[in-house]
Amino acid sequence: MFTAGALGDRFGHRTVFSSGLVIFAGSSLWAAYASDAGQLIAARAVMGVGSALITPAMMAILMWTFTGPARAAAIGIFSTSAGVGMAAGPVLAGFLLDHFWWGSVFLVNVPVAALALVGLAVLVPNFRSPTLRPLDPAGMLLSIGGLVALAYGLIRAGQVAVWSHADVWAPVVVGLVLLAVFVLVELRVKVPGFDPRLLAKRAFGGGNVALGLLLFAVAAITFYNAFYLQGALGLSPMQAGTATVPTALGALAGAPLAARLVRRLSLRAVAVPALTVAALTMGAYGFLELRTPLIWIEILLLIQGLSISMVIGPVTAALISDLPLEQAGAGSAVTNTVRQTGSVIGIAVGGTIMSIVYRRAIEPSLEGAPGPVQDQARVSAEQARHVATAVDRPALAHAADDAFIQAMHVGAGWIAVIALLGAAVLLITLPAAGKKKGPIPEQGPMPEPDSEQARSPA
Repeated sequence: MFTAGALGDRFGHRTVFSSGLVIFAGSSLWAAYASDAGQLIAARAVMGVGSALITPAMMAILMWTFTGPARAAAIGIFSTSAGVGMAAGPVLAGFLLDHFWWGSVFLVNVPVAALALVGLAVLVPNFRSPTLRPLDPAGMLLSIGGLVALAYGLIRAGQVAVWSHADVWAPVVVGLVLLAVFVLVELRVKVPGFDPRLLAKRAFGGGNVALGLLLFAVAAITFYNAFYLQGALGLSPMQAGTATVPTALGALAGAPLAARLVRRLSLRAVAVPALTVAALTMGAYGFLELRTPLIWIEILLLIQGLSISMVIGPVTAALISDLPLEQAGAGSAVTNTVRQTGSVIGIAVGGTIMSIVYRRAIEPSLEGAPGPVQDQARVSAEQARHVATAVDRPALAHAADDAFIQAMHVGAGWIAVIALLGAAVLLITLPAAGKKKGPIPEQGPMPEPDSEQARSPA
């Protein structure tokens, strides 16, 4: 993601944005018609590359287009739209899966990308920074290698009974070492793609740490929610997608509400309570059961979407808007990278916690079952339900549901603690009321729109 920002400075952010959309659309088409799991995983990896080109370019375009309070509002809208898209996506996916084949959930990306490309060409100048940043290939390779190794080791820890296996601890150690080397390399580079020095700024560093912890928790609890709704409760894809609509409604209401409250109070007075409420909604998953009425789940998701959007939008806007324009690209790279890292590690750790607790909870119910049945049932509740149907052991399916609920309760508690830690970080690092920084100056270095009209004497 930070390499994409440097490419935008060099070739124009619209160019990079458009390239990301083309890659994303092409890989979506590939995924839609993938013939096996290997092809699908490879296509998803390429989709990740396209997405990584899009987000930094979008943030940079907002930075060049808007100034002052309008910039904060634009970044807030950007953050809100991303949250609404994530919440509304399952609804569309559920509809498509109920009426078409599974590949349709990827094929729908193609016309959306095509429409976005037309909008970019018509409406968006090709902004380029007057100060070029190097591409930083060493930082890119070290960060990717470190995150891949760390995430693999954490996920592997949830799949084995003993952590002394080399394929568990070795990737974790290698990942941590590579990430440490990455930070050292970036500190020695004159113009780094990812500038760790920015994290030394109290408000900027604290805000990014809090966002990373929040995205960690959001990714993990969303991971749990998908298996809870469709697996444990047995909802269809369409029903499960519809159940997430309150999250999108909460996100839509939360962002403008937070913007108004921040103007009257302070960022800390709004973001800290909102993040605390978000953490409590995640901990509330510890009280959900197999017979919990759906209306209570809907209310929980509504409050969750509302509170999360009241944190992500205003905090992101404040962090980026308070930086000088010449540091906006580097700041955006840091913010985007920290947020995505939090999401990746959140799914890895959240999944590992669930796997460990589930395996311990299901073990007593496997006595007397054939060896292959035990092996499959230990993998996950989904596998246990599948094998229970195949061998006609309904008691095993019920036991898998109970074990999953127990694992979700334990995982939700840890996720809530992580989110509460983010609230504590915001409380400590954000300025109190009356000490807020004003908006950045209206004038900054002029961008370079890459168009024939901009270069002509007229």
